[in-house]
Amino acid sequence: MTVRVLVVDDQALVRRGFGMILGSEPDIEVVGEASDGRAALDAAAALAPDVVLMDVRMPEMDGIEATARLSATPGVDGPKVLILTTFDLDDYVYAALPVPAASSSRTPRPRSWCTPCAPSPTATRSSRPR
Repeated sequence: MTVRVLVVDDQALVRRGFGMILGSEPDIEVVGEASDGRAALDAAAALAPDVVLMDVRMPEMDGIEATARLSATPGVDGPKVLILTTFDLDDYVYAALPVPAASSSRTPRPRSWCTPCAPSPTATRSSRPR
């Protein structure tokens, strides 16, 4: 099974970097990129990703609002959203917690911490730092 991923970040270099890393995995297909929350909503509707890798702070619409809107349609299973941030501000994490489609991580983290999030033959829960 291939996991379809949409990468959302306001910095093109970050989007492309995540796209290259994720795209190198045989069971992950990067289906698109978006530069803000509004563009993410349009791209998610058009591309039907399984997972959205979403930056938390972006212009136009932030990742928390976009995630809430992606999960707001009753009876529709939208994509799962992984919210990323380089900011060490608890307010962003707390704001994301009530949003049902979201989990969050402050980047950067070692790759071994992130691999349990996506299907991979080498990923194990014990590889996560404690």
